[in-house]
Amino acid sequence: MVRATFAGFTTAYSALQANQKRLDITGQNLSNMNTPGYTRQALQTSSINYTNPVSHYMNGSEVAVGFGVHMDKVTQIRDPYLDVQYRNQMNKSGYADSMQQALDRLSDVFDESHIKGIWSAIEDIKGTLLNMQDSAKVNDAIYEAEFRSKMQALTNLFNDASKQIDEAEKLEYTKLDGRGTNELGVVDRVNDIIKQIGTLNRQIKQNQIFGQQSLELMDERNVLLDELSSYIPIEVTYYKDLNYDGKRDDEAIYNLDNNGNIIGRREWPDDLRVEMVYQDKDGKTQKLTLVEGTIGSNDQNCGSISFTKPDGYLNTEGVLENPKDVSITFNGFTYDATGLPQPSGNVDFSMTYTPGTPGPPPTAASAEVGNHFAAGSSSIQSSLDMLWKDGATEGAGGAIGINDVRGYSYYRNELDNLAISFATVMNRLNAMGNGNHDPASTDFDLLTSKDGGPLSAKNIGISADWQSGKVHVGKDTGIEDDSDKNQTATVLNMYEALRATYPYSNIKDKDGNTLFGSGDPYEINLGNNSFADYMNHISTILANDSYTNTDALKTNITVLNGIQNSRDSISGVSLDEEASNMMMYMSAYNAASRLMTTLDEALNTLINSTGLVGR
Repeated sequence: MVRATFAGFTTAYSALQANQKRLDITGQNLSNMNTPGYTRQALQTSSINYTNPVSHYMNGSEVAVGFGVHMDKVTQIRDPYLDVQYRNQMNKSGYADSMQQALDRLSDVFDESHIKGIWSAIEDIKGTLLNMQDSAKVNDAIYEAEFRSKMQALTNLFNDASKQIDEAEKLEYTKLDGRGTNELGVVDRVNDIIKQIGTLNRQIKQNQIFGQQSLELMDERNVLLDELSSYIPIEVTYYKDLNYDGKRDDEAIYNLDNNGNIIGRREWPDDLRVEMVYQDKDGKTQKLTLVEGTIGSNDQNCGSISFTKPDGYLNTEGVLENPKDVSITFNGFTYDATGLPQPSGNVDFSMTYTPGTPGPPPTAASAEVGNHFAAGSSSIQSSLDMLWKDGATEGAGGAIGINDVRGYSYYRNELDNLAISFATVMNRLNAMGNGNHDPASTDFDLLTSKDGGPLSAKNIGISADWQSGKVHVGKDTGIEDDSDKNQTATVLNMYEALRATYPYSNIKDKDGNTLFGSGDPYEINLGNNSFADYMNHISTILANDSYTNTDALKTNITVLNGIQNSRDSISGVSLDEEASNMMMYMSAYNAASRLMTTLDEALNTLINSTGLVGR
């Protein structure tokens, strides 16, 4: 039995259509070769099986042959495993990059390799004291004025350095909050991304239900997921929404013929879930769903982030108050599959902090972090680390995550320690040089708090009595006896104190008690450094932190680029590969055209030549 007359033409026609579509897709790929986030597309096809014969005259012995190729759908070529790896690496790179920005801001304060800073100012004071080592100069108002001027320069540098740390801390805060800038803060940006993903979920699924693949929308969603992964650790899951399956109109679930009869079931599209991965205070990994497929309507499938500002926010001087009170709350989506409100799953990121007291005796600060992201992950955690952690605080239960990062508090505390130690030594030596041996006395202070509060690098300044001439540099030895035979003893002791390393026990009061050493009321501990060297010590710690982080950032970026190259090799558009495909599809198109020509010749023979033999 001769097969159906035009069956071969149907096969050839399907081949022409499929290869034409492949050429169209190749053109689409090439035209978007440099489009950010574009994923290479390909045509998914299947053979048309001979399962529904259209002829009633076929006998059972006839060999069944298919009827060509069926164009199933246009798909994206992606590797989900590489997507997961890329987003995990984006998370690490986001942390290191954000941390480096913070460390670079601090380097403006402590890097004295190109500027004359606190170290140089202390050395200048040492030089001035060395120059005052005779009785005539000690009693000369000009030399004392020079000494006061050098001390004033040092206090100004302390004030400016503390102000710069405050400003860096404020910038870190506004990076999260966005206030005072013309850009969205990180918290607002994350909320915006979550809402966009939730909206795209609805658009993509609706289009797919009605047979539109919406691949460009999927590209847009993938770009947003990549960006979100730099802010917070996420886990992306694709799943079938079985709760919705069968609850929509027939036209959405089934393919219908022209008469409205069901001829096949549509493939139900995937939904997408985005979960935030974090650790609780016990270090256990937890998850919070921020985007749940297409649940509910409008934004009901999305969670959000809220930002708790510290009391006072900024004081009258524009300085951030209580940065350790900053907290972020992550709110999970709050509706079930039918759109009904459900109890909200909220996760608070905060730190409980109890400041220490200077004493005597001093008490240590204590702190405890609750929920947090894994160490070294996400730019948000980097900002929280810099705002919260002081690099030395010990709290109850080991204070998870407190002393693993040296944040702004650490460098402020180190600067304050240097300023307080310097003022304590100079004031006590000057008091003894003026014959005052009362440890509680402040009558002969050279340095004091400008605002009346606890002394710190922020408020250290020249005392009003020294500026007015009521207090002068002491001329009594003040050391071990009350004689004033050597009027330069105080200056010499100050000079020796600036050269000494602390703890320091060489200077004693008139009763032979050690000053500035272990166990005395004026105990100074600079880690066996002098004042100038302690400034170098702080700078070295910052340099080491920056070097370590820079190295981690370079490593993370190198790994990220490697994963990106792997993704591009699969999902990206290659000019050579597309050109090769173009030639292959064109050859197949020509072959299908030749098949149709051959079939036409066969049909012509069948119609015009059959039955003419023997005439």
